[in-house]
Amino acid sequence: MKKTSTRLADGRELIYYDRRDDVVRDAVDKRPLERTVTTSEVRRDPLLGDSVAVASHRQGRTYHPPADECPLCPSEGDRLSEIPDSSYDAVVFENRFPSLAGDSGRCEVVCFTSDHNASFADLTEEQAGLVLEAWTDRTSELSHLPSVEQVFCFENRGAEIGVTLGHPHGQIYAYPFTTPRTALMLRSVAAHKEATGGENLFDAVLQRELAGDRVVLEGEHWVAFVPYAAHWPYEVHLYPKRRVPDLLALDEDARTEFSQVYLELLRRFDRIFDGDGGQGGGSESQTPYISAWHQAPFGALEEFEGVNRDDFALHLELFTIRRTSGKLKFLAGSESGMNVFINDVPPERAAERLREVAS
Repeated sequence: MKKTSTRLADGRELIYYDRRDDVVRDAVDKRPLERTVTTSEVRRDPLLGDSVAVASHRQGRTYHPPADECPLCPSEGDRLSEIPDSSYDAVVFENRFPSLAGDSGRCEVVCFTSDHNASFADLTEEQAGLVLEAWTDRTSELSHLPSVEQVFCFENRGAEIGVTLGHPHGQIYAYPFTTPRTALMLRSVAAHKEATGGENLFDAVLQRELAGDRVVLEGEHWVAFVPYAAHWPYEVHLYPKRRVPDLLALDEDARTEFSQVYLELLRRFDRIFDGDGGQGGGSESQTPYISAWHQAPFGALEEFEGVNRDDFALHLELFTIRRTSGKLKFLAGSESGMNVFINDVPPERAAERLREVAS
């Protein structure tokens, strides 16, 4: 992998990730952009103990532009985009409309491919491996910023999820705090460790799932399963079999196999609703999803007594908000008001369906 860092016209950082070492990236951003002004502010809720990012400048962000005006496609002729070069393998740049900025963290955009009409599932194993390297590199770089405590790599796909740009891309949020979901997991890990005399909760969960009937697919280094208490109709957790706290700690064998396993998992997601009134094939049948990496925080963990970074288990959570063809799972009263999820699809049936649609 070759990494080339440059600057856009308004001063934001842009980084090319190339598979070949002989590629030269010297294109200049010719757009007449002014310096980006953000109003991001993090406010802590004194009752719930969580944090809310207030970012009013995001009201003016780009919203569903036509394909020939996509800001994530390479620049070509007079059509200038966020990527100055006429081609790229993968690219990362600072978000022009970040939710977090300055002392409140940082937000980046990750473009998986220059092909506007592709999706992550369409990538080759080599391309997917390059994206994994980009996630890993950004996790390392962002973790060293003084304002950052946790790095979150994720992808939103589909208009139903709220995606405003159709180009295949994801994002990276670098938070100035440990996120509530991660804090909940760490408290559970601490309590289990104390109650069992040192057993790791992630290890216990993984062993239970490996012995059960909710495994979707399994390789030598990775296993994907529908969790016992899945919140979403179709939700899969992907774990490396060797517990590591973050992407940086994955060994080469796990990195190589990740692309194979993850691409197969995404392709199965696109086939979940085939035969259930779905379109079957083509972009119209793409299943909307959120794909989220859970990594150990880089900040201090004193509040989680007896727990350190190595007690956390890196894993990816993949889920769709679609419960059946043409019907979405809405977060209504119980979910939004009380944070108590009601799942319409038994996890065992979801796992069975994901095994049925194997390629």
